[in-house]
Amino acid sequence: MITPLLPNLPEGHVPFHGTMNVQDQGLHGPHVTILMCTYNGERFLSQQLDSLARQTYRNWSVVVSDDGSTDATLEILRQYSALWGEGKFTLRQGPKRGFAANFMSLACNPPTRSEFYAWADQDDIWQDNKLETALKSLRDLPEQIPTLYCARTELVSDAGGVIGCSPLFARPASFANALVQSLAGGNTMVFNGAAQALFRVAGDYLDIVSHDWWAYLLVTGAGGQVIYDPAPTILYRQHDANLIGSDMGPRARLARLRMMLTGRFKGWNQRNISALESVRSQLSEESLSTLDLFQKARKSRGPARIIWLRRSGVYRQTLLGNLGLMLAAIINRI
Repeated sequence: MITPLLPNLPEGHVPFHGTMNVQDQGLHGPHVTILMCTYNGERFLSQQLDSLARQTYRNWSVVVSDDGSTDATLEILRQYSALWGEGKFTLRQGPKRGFAANFMSLACNPPTRSEFYAWADQDDIWQDNKLETALKSLRDLPEQIPTLYCARTELVSDAGGVIGCSPLFARPASFANALVQSLAGGNTMVFNGAAQALFRVAGDYLDIVSHDWWAYLLVTGAGGQVIYDPAPTILYRQHDANLIGSDMGPRARLARLRMMLTGRFKGWNQRNISALESVRSQLSEESLSTLDLFQKARKSRGPARIIWLRRSGVYRQTLLGNLGLMLAAIINRI
């Protein structure tokens, strides 16, 4: 069941109906640390925090990294911290190097070690069973294998109206896909301790495009497992302040094609490859082979570029996406 959206709140107002007590009876199962990043998020922050409090799975705590908010965000966070109590809520200062660095600083340096971790944005609303659903997919898998759960999102407007869902992807989650496409939003991702250890080894100072794309690259590259849930688990709010919106609809497809043709996609690939080269020792032999062939394609000219691209095995999730990838290769934009 999807939790209905709450009405927009007056600036700085915090509704305390999501009461939480660290002594809550019924805490059981592995612990989940929720990693939330904030920056001037006063408008929708209370709705998101209340959706955390409504989770059917109760054994969690939240750590928030604020990246220098100048609105009422910190005041709201402090009120929730006081309400939920010590041990349930931790607030700290972010690195102020952008959203990706903020999320990775949390993933690499959580205040406590947990069996599982979940990223959270400041302006979404989680379905009540988001954590419960993710853990059903994760908790019985080998704990030594890096594992990442992600899902589709239900898209809503500023006012809470349903817009639709993010694209449904049917092809396998793999490193060959991750090299040219991010599979799902970080706001849907839940990962195990082995994946967190992998992020920590890679470090939080790499020049990456986004934390969710990097997580997909690193987990699949290391031979880990990615679980893609076709059922949405969050309401993903689309608004002007979003740093990264959904890739749904013809306008989004046109924007992606434009990014390929102007060279932005090529620049993103180079940043991701440079980051991967710094952790080659963590990658599987199969992933290293795919990475090297993809790099050979990028450095080749004419028909050789297409030949090496096909040998690398990289692919996007849709037919149009793969046609765009081929076009980008032809005009040297990969």
